[in-house]
Amino acid sequence: MPKRYIKKFIPNPEKLRQNKALGLLGSQIYEPDLWHLSRRSVAKAFLNGLFWAFIPMPFQMLASALVAIPIKANIPLSIALVWITNPLTMPFVFYFNYKLGSWILGSESQKNFHLSVEWIWAKLEHIWLPLYVGSASAGLVCGIIAYFTILFVWRLHVIKRWKQRKTNRS
Repeated sequence: MPKRYIKKFIPNPEKLRQNKALGLLGSQIYEPDLWHLSRRSVAKAFLNGLFWAFIPMPFQMLASALVAIPIKANIPLSIALVWITNPLTMPFVFYFNYKLGSWILGSESQKNFHLSVEWIWAKLEHIWLPLYVGSASAGLVCGIIAYFTILFVWRLHVIKRWKQRKTNRS
């Protein structure tokens, strides 16, 4: 597991308490479970981060961090996973989300699709509902699949380590 490698980049609680900007989020932000890499916090971070990655909105990282607090997901991982949709991947992901939303709603997708800001602004009143339905659906499906995959893979890794320790002892 890359747990040891990732731990190098996660700030320790003392540094977090010194950051006055984080104080605006309240005392819950300093809870150790939100910064610790455990099986459940990582799985919840994948669910949370992947869901917000698929939602077309500004400040996805802030939304992901704010939702991570009540569900007790790992905050740094939740924020990092939002960057799956970056300026290079966004057009492809959101076009897929739009097509998925059109299919779910049973509506006809826009003809002559042009990947430009002008075209999107001109057609926004027609494409917003299929885009958000598709984005929420794709985000939930990917997040749920990642959640259960992380739980399963983490469990397999723990079992493998137990067996290695057992063979090392004998």
